Amino acid sequence: MLNDLFYIVWDFDPVMFSIGSVDIRYYGLTWALTILLGERFFSYFARREGFGPQIVETGFIWITLGAILGARIGHCLFYEFSYYIAKPWAIITEIRNGGMASHGAAIGMLIGMWITARKCRMPYVWWLDRIMIPVSIGGALVRLGNLCNSEIVGAATDLPWGFKFVRLYPGMPVEQIPVLHPAQLYEALCYVATFAVLLWLYRRRDVGRRHAGMIFGVGLIGIFLTRFLIEFIKADQEAFEQGMALNMGQLLSIPFILAGVWMIWRSRQGAFPVAVPPTAKGRTVHGTTSAAVESGMDGTGDHAAARKKKSKRKW
Repeated sequence: MLNDLFYIVWDFDPVMFSIGSVDIRYYGLTWALTILLGERFFSYFARREGFGPQIVETGFIWITLGAILGARIGHCLFYEFSYYIAKPWAIITEIRNGGMASHGAAIGMLIGMWITARKCRMPYVWWLDRIMIPVSIGGALVRLGNLCNSEIVGAATDLPWGFKFVRLYPGMPVEQIPVLHPAQLYEALCYVATFAVLLWLYRRRDVGRRHAGMIFGVGLIGIFLTRFLIEFIKADQEAFEQGMALNMGQLLSIPFILAGVWMIWRSRQGAFPVAVPPTAKGRTVHGTTSAAVESGMDGTGDHAAARKKKSKRKW
């Protein structure tokens, strides 16, 4: 068969270096890079749209906290509930053993952004739209971290780019190790494509300010539809998923996909408010007055008419 001739032997050491008994892993590095990229992107968004650095500082604290706590708690609740309900302290004490869930991170970030929006007195949807850009490229980085850990692998395949994950089969001769789909790479590539689309919508089409909620909806579909589809060629992560028509990752993805469709539909109707930067001095970036925003013409009323109303001053 083809996979007897072509495959990739993957025996990557996931540990970058050790400090005493503490291992510093590439997986942790991908999370750190994701958080750093998020901060850099939001600094760029704030400068581009006329907001001060204070919103970035507030958002960094709450969104990062929400992502990390959500990812850890989500894994414990969604995938190993019986174990952690019997040993709840292990959620913290055994964090070095791994276990982070992307769906839990998403829920945690939603909560963190809601708190941030309240503290900064900004529309929640402003944060929702813009978070999807760093999240999509960050998701790709984290999947590369999973590849370094030889985890979240795919099912058996005879395709020439299949991987033999040596560290999953300690002591077994390479010839006997099955060739598996590198599902982590499939997801990473799809997330990079989603990132490119979202960045194009934000920079080239200015969708973040023209159609509030649209980028969030497109991002939800791009990320979680990818997750839903690729789960079909993944190996089950937990024993309880065996025999399920849809596994836990797919079941958790469905609400996010539906939410994405709803967000796009409502965005096209102009249902969401647009944030007014303090530097606009009574005008939005499109020339609408802040009074119009407060009265609902930014998205809760006839926003189309407000956008057609051109400002006499050139911005």
